[in-house]
Amino acid sequence: MVSAIAGLSLSFIPINGNGGGRRRASMVMVRMEKPLEELYNVRVERRASPERLTELGVSRWSSWKTGKCRLAWDWHVDQLVYIEEGEVRVVPEGSKRFMRFVEGDLVRYPKWFEADLFFNAPYRERYRFRPYGDD
Repeated sequence: MVSAIAGLSLSFIPINGNGGGRRRASMVMVRMEKPLEELYNVRVERRASPERLTELGVSRWSSWKTGKCRLAWDWHVDQLVYIEEGEVRVVPEGSKRFMRFVEGDLVRYPKWFEADLFFNAPYRERYRFRPYGDD
C-alpha cells in the first residue's frame, strides 16, 4: 500500500473547533494530489547516469541555452531533454502548480503538451525530438 501513494503529495488542512476556551475535537482533512508529471505524462530521470547518457547519445544532440526569461511552449512531437546547467519551472497550461527540473535531469515532454517555462538564471540543455513510437 505504501508504494501506491509514494508519488502523491499530501496537503493537511486543520479545521479547528476551538471556541470560548473549551477544548473540542478538531478534524484534519487530507487532500491527495497526483504529481504533475503523472497527470501530464512527463517522464523524468533524476541524475541520469553517464552510462544512460552514452546509451542515448546525448553528446550528439542539439544544444540550446537561455538566460532569465519566461517562454510559452507547446510540443508538437515528443521531446527528450537533458539539462546541463540551471533549472526550469514548468507550469502546465491551466495549472497553478509547477514541475521543477534541474541540472542532471533527463526529461521527456509528450506530444501536445503545453506549458509556460520559467528560467531564473543561465540555463543550458541538450535535446532531441523523438519520432512516433520511439521508446
